[in-house]
Amino acid sequence: MTLLPDAVRGADSVLISGPPMSGKYDLFNRLLASWSDGPVVISTGRTAEKVRGDYEELTGNPGDDVVVIDCVTHEQGDKREDTPTTKYVASAGNLTDIGIKFTDVVESSAGRERAVGIYSLSQLLMYWDPERIYQFTRVMTSQTSGEGWPFVGVLGSTAHDEQVVHTLHEPFETVVETRVDDDAREFRVRGRVGQPSDWKPF
Repeated sequence: MTLLPDAVRGADSVLISGPPMSGKYDLFNRLLASWSDGPVVISTGRTAEKVRGDYEELTGNPGDDVVVIDCVTHEQGDKREDTPTTKYVASAGNLTDIGIKFTDVVESSAGRERAVGIYSLSQLLMYWDPERIYQFTRVMTSQTSGEGWPFVGVLGSTAHDEQVVHTLHEPFETVVETRVDDDAREFRVRGRVGQPSDWKPF
């Protein structure tokens, strides 16, 4: 496994963008684990239990300290109550509720070094137009940066047209692009300026 370069691990905000099955979720979990032992995951497509199980499997770290904002469980009809490490939102389309639950996490995390990830922005684009998701992402990056917490988002690059992908690159300091080449998963890093790095296998 090639570790992500310092340019990525040292960034305040990172977008991981690529086609399906190209390793975005894998890199997302590994990056969160490299940043914090108690990351916060805003999960638009997986239940809190699944998020923690995946995190343990992909990083080798215990998942108990992962705080999950779960946008799935209530939508499936399972009305659970919030706990200190799991906050439930009615659906991934409820951005206001996601923001409120995130503020709860911030307030209860005094003194904790956290990192924040959202998997995935593509799911939010099923509910809202790109402009609204762009604004939501701007708010998230400024809120996390205000806490000194790094932030990572994930976007399926083939699910949206190029203009949408380009718009959602904007709020992030660094973009990691993934691809599959001859059955090998590869990534490269693109900063705000200059040329992207070479593709590397992972």
